[in-house]
Amino acid sequence: MGSKRLYRTEGSYKMLCGVCGGLAEYFDLDPTLVRVGWVIAFFAFSVGLWAYLICAIIMPKKSDVYPGY
Repeated sequence: MGSKRLYRTEGSYKMLCGVCGGLAEYFDLDPTLVRVGWVIAFFAFSVGLWAYLICAIIMPKKSDVYPGY
C-alpha cells in the first residue's frame, strides 16, 4: 500500500502556488473549500498569508514527488 505524499499541485488545479490544491488532494477535499479556509485564516487570524508562503516554499511540486506528472 503506497503512502500519501503532500505536494503542491501543477497545471489546471493550481491557482497561485498550488498549495491549496495539494492539501485538497491529500485530505480528499474540494479545493474550493480549502481555498475558502485559507482566505478566512488570512482575514480572521492574520496567519493565513504567512502559512501559505511557508507552505509554498517548503512543499515540493507534484512533479518532484512523482516524476512523470
